[in-house]
Amino acid sequence: MSAKGSSYLKGSILLLFMFFSPMTGQAICAPVTGDPPQKVEDVLIADPARYKVESWVKDLDIPWSLVFLTEERTLVTERKGNIRLIERGILREEPYTVIGDTAHSGEGGLLGITKHPLYPGEPFIYVMYTYRDGGSVLNRVARYRDTGTTMVPDRVIIEEIPGHSVHNGGRISFGPDGMLYICTGDTWKAGIAQDPANLGGKILRLTPEGDIPDDNPFRGSPVFSLGHRNPQGLAWHPETGDLFSSEHGPSGEFGLRARDEINTIFPGGNYGWPIVVGAADNEPFIDPLIMWPRATPPSGMAFWDDSLFVATLRSRALLRIELQTSGEDYKVKKIERLFATDWSNGIFGRLRDAVAGPDGALYVLTSNRDGRGSPLPGDDRILRLTRVH
Repeated sequence: MSAKGSSYLKGSILLLFMFFSPMTGQAICAPVTGDPPQKVEDVLIADPARYKVESWVKDLDIPWSLVFLTEERTLVTERKGNIRLIERGILREEPYTVIGDTAHSGEGGLLGITKHPLYPGEPFIYVMYTYRDGGSVLNRVARYRDTGTTMVPDRVIIEEIPGHSVHNGGRISFGPDGMLYICTGDTWKAGIAQDPANLGGKILRLTPEGDIPDDNPFRGSPVFSLGHRNPQGLAWHPETGDLFSSEHGPSGEFGLRARDEINTIFPGGNYGWPIVVGAADNEPFIDPLIMWPRATPPSGMAFWDDSLFVATLRSRALLRIELQTSGEDYKVKKIERLFATDWSNGIFGRLRDAVAGPDGALYVLTSNRDGRGSPLPGDDRILRLTRVH
């Protein structure tokens, strides 16, 4: 895998000079397109008998990300700037913390949240949010100290990440290596995803203190992978430790739509946007593991119950993906669209995040009050899934 990552890195650097125009910030030519790489068809299951579903928490205001501090204490971000505390399944009325300089507009606002890998010994909470600096809209990741009753600012981890009302990325998570991974979007400027000096359209990797790790693929840079349009999910395979990410495909750029992806992320890997879309077998760009020809904007995801579960927005389904390892690669064995009544409707509406809880359940955030959904009574909510034995 390391040799494969090295070859991707060398080829990525070469193609940056061949295709990227720093003057315009755009790719020089329209993307090469490829077919879906998976050999299986999605199966729609509106009422999966395999799982029991209950509403765990209700009446949230555009929740975006969830982190379990302990089995009894949970934090959830609301996009307008509030961090809410859930204790023993009860949502506190008052916000635990308010990120006051959050710029909430469109898809921007308070997004990802995670905790230090040594929490509570290192009592730090990390958040990613959109802010304004003069006339500029940007994103930053900041660290807060958890006092037990609130959160107080500790330090800025990284800032001046490109921001916009769309395509901010936003997911943050610590990997099994103890490093912080950060998803950033192209902010509707496709060409920046291929610019190694630009923090947009990337997955970044930093230490818990905000330093650049010595073993990052691009020396002196926080960039871990590039060529992303709008990545919104991060999950590590529990057995191999490999990193997976979800990514939104085009919504009109270059006359293209849909083509949402699941990718296996390699250090220094270039995932093609906006030069390649889909599995075009165009080295050194890395083909997606999965690409959907129909709109399936995937967001947060987690490995649970021996499968990869992915929350989706426009398609309003919870994906259950069975994977089989094959050497350094993965084979997609099955894709189920849970709670889907058709390709664009589902029982619980838009879904934003999926998190495996310490109690063995899977927790899923709805996103029906984000301006693009149809709120149901009690929305937005956190669903709790358990396996029926």
